[in-house]
Amino acid sequence: MSAAFRHQARHLNQMIDANNDTKAHMYLEQLLLFPVDIQDRIIDEISHLSDCNSDSIADILGHYSILELK
Repeated sequence: MSAAFRHQARHLNQMIDANNDTKAHMYLEQLLLFPVDIQDRIIDEISHLSDCNSDSIADILGHYSILELK
């Protein structure tokens, strides 16, 4: 898992914690270039995490990313 994914995960986690799904979708679409169906999957997986932290979210982002950033 890269530092970039952890950084992105922290921002995404803050948006989700604030119940701001619109900002979370915009972040995933504009900054991370995920299509809408993938955004929904990512947000759904994050919402079902038993321990929602930046590392767990970064793992999910890495799973859906085309390239693993090193």
